Amino acid sequence: MMRGKIVKGIAGFYYVHVPEHGVFECKARGIFRKEALTPMIGDDVEIQVVDPARKKGNIEKILERRSELLRPSVANIDQALLVFALHQPEPNLQLLDRFLAMVENAGIDVVLCFNKADTEQGSEGEALEEMYRRVGYHVLVTSALEDRGLEPLKKVLHHKTTVFAGPSGVGKSSLLNLLQEAVSFETGSVSRKIGRGRHTTRHVELIALDKDSYLVDTPGFSSLQLDDFSSQDLKDQFIDFHPFLDACRFKGCMHLKEPVCGVKEAVRDGKIHPSRYENYKAIYEEMQELQKNQYPRKTDKNRR
Repeated sequence: MMRGKIVKGIAGFYYVHVPEHGVFECKARGIFRKEALTPMIGDDVEIQVVDPARKKGNIEKILERRSELLRPSVANIDQALLVFALHQPEPNLQLLDRFLAMVENAGIDVVLCFNKADTEQGSEGEALEEMYRRVGYHVLVTSALEDRGLEPLKKVLHHKTTVFAGPSGVGKSSLLNLLQEAVSFETGSVSRKIGRGRHTTRHVELIALDKDSYLVDTPGFSSLQLDDFSSQDLKDQFIDFHPFLDACRFKGCMHLKEPVCGVKEAVRDGKIHPSRYENYKAIYEEMQELQKNQYPRKTDKNRR
């Protein structure tokens, strides 16, 4: 038996990276189907090699998962690196806060990376960095064009399995090209007409930087629905709200229309950034509407 990590899955075949031995093309045992267990990218597995020369084998065992993301479907993630551009395209902070809520709910550490620092003008970029550092996130600023900020980025990736996520056109593939010379990604360009990036990553794939450092590149997102948890739980994913919860009159305060709310007071006092609070309200309303459409209330006609 050899132990490795699934780095790619295509048409029923799983490609398992075994440190110091390379990548093996494997099939999963039928018992996994009986147990309703589907191998995921990032799974640590044990394989039986059936053809050493052609590097073919079978997955015999899926080891216990430390974590699991559904979108993208990846297991054993240590952290998420959320990449957004400072300009071209302009950062969509509501989308960024959606990503943060999703990752917080998954219990995965977060690093924020603001790329395209070469195009940043004035103090806008610095204000954005300071805003999310105050929230409590580790923030990096990079420029793939100028090779700026790459050493701090490499440092946070070492000995970790990291999922790269973010909208299209922010320079994720360019950053990955610089981090891993052995893998050449198709780098996209931002459409001048619509100001959005063309999708350049078409499937989820885990890339080995070294024997225990992996990157997961994901297709770009232009929108994101949070349906892994309810709107009632959204407030728990905004970590900058946590220090002010004891000042709320009601234990289940949603920080919306309730009187004596510590979170709303913190927003008024400048301790929580207004953008974060406004994004929270907008996302909450959208989630509420989605839940109403999924579970419509029974009318008198329905009862009969």
